[in-house]
Amino acid sequence: MAVYKIFPTQDTTIYSFYPDKNTGLDEILDISTSLNLDLDPNPQTNRALIQFSSNEINDVINNKISGSQWQSNLRCFIADISGLTQDTTLEIYPVSQSWNMGTGKFNFDPEVTDGASWNYKDYENGTLWTTGSFNPGTTGSYTSYVTLGGGTWYITPTGSQTFGFYDNKDLNIDVTNIINGWYSGSYDNNGFIIKQKDEFITNINNQPKIKYYSIDTHTIYPPCLEFKWNDCIINTGSSGIITINTQPFTISLNENPGTFYPDSVNKFRVYSTPEYPARVWSTSSFYTKNYYLPEESYYAIQDLYTNEYVIDFDNIYTKLSQDTVSSYFTLYMNGLEPERYYKVVIKTIYDGQIIIVDNNYYFKVING
Repeated sequence: MAVYKIFPTQDTTIYSFYPDKNTGLDEILDISTSLNLDLDPNPQTNRALIQFSSNEINDVINNKISGSQWQSNLRCFIADISGLTQDTTLEIYPVSQSWNMGTGKFNFDPEVTDGASWNYKDYENGTLWTTGSFNPGTTGSYTSYVTLGGGTWYITPTGSQTFGFYDNKDLNIDVTNIINGWYSGSYDNNGFIIKQKDEFITNINNQPKIKYYSIDTHTIYPPCLEFKWNDCIINTGSSGIITINTQPFTISLNENPGTFYPDSVNKFRVYSTPEYPARVWSTSSFYTKNYYLPEESYYAIQDLYTNEYVIDFDNIYTKLSQDTVSSYFTLYMNGLEPERYYKVVIKTIYDGQIIIVDNNYYFKVING
């Protein structure tokens, strides 16, 4: 399995209540609805724009993904959330017009207007977002009591995620269809627009506030476009190595030098041996003999400081491979934040039992 992440080239929030304000350098992407009767009797909404490089997307598809089974997810990480209903839904569409991120922040006074806003897609008094006579297959959305604008997007393909009270609030939406559309040239890559499904809500008790970290965050949680593909290969040849067939057994990790640069690609080898070998005559040590883990074996990568899984177990996309040497997996370091420590965790299913092995195998990604 392989996971490869790329990060945005630009992102910003556009606000119906501040129709000319640019917030391209804000640390937050704000996808909220609001009703502040002290300021305005009408409800307002915010939308986020986020774009990734076409060259990087094409490079992943052309030069890194192997096999036909792959998936791409847009991931954003929650900074603050409140006012959720039981089924608050966020929608994602591919943007149909180009835009400029700008250099503003929400709290700048005077406000900066040199980038995308609710009114304009580039700068104040520049090019307005289309608000009527939309091109075929595209649309926009606004209401009569706000300034017309708010971006334009292709009607399909789309993605969405619904949040309940107890659900994980990070955004993790399958956008494979959108990526395929950009890659095939069916429409231009102008990035994504993220909006709430229900906007301009007049009920003051129904105003979800959802904020994610932006590319300008000073945390380890920038948005990313995550590509996953199944690169599991079972090619044991005539190695003579057999699958472990007794419990308990030990697992060790080889080919781990301990530090990697962000552009590194490493093949971690996973060895296993019985903890209590059978008593039989042998001319060599049992402890030097390697076994394969069962085919239902997977890996995960955990941030050592936060204990969060930056790559979680996945029955398709984190499955271990096997060659003539051992079980193994290949890891791209580009999607891991540099100057942090990470831990490898192995999961295997043996005789119907799920076994999680955490032997404190650490490594660090360092700045190049």
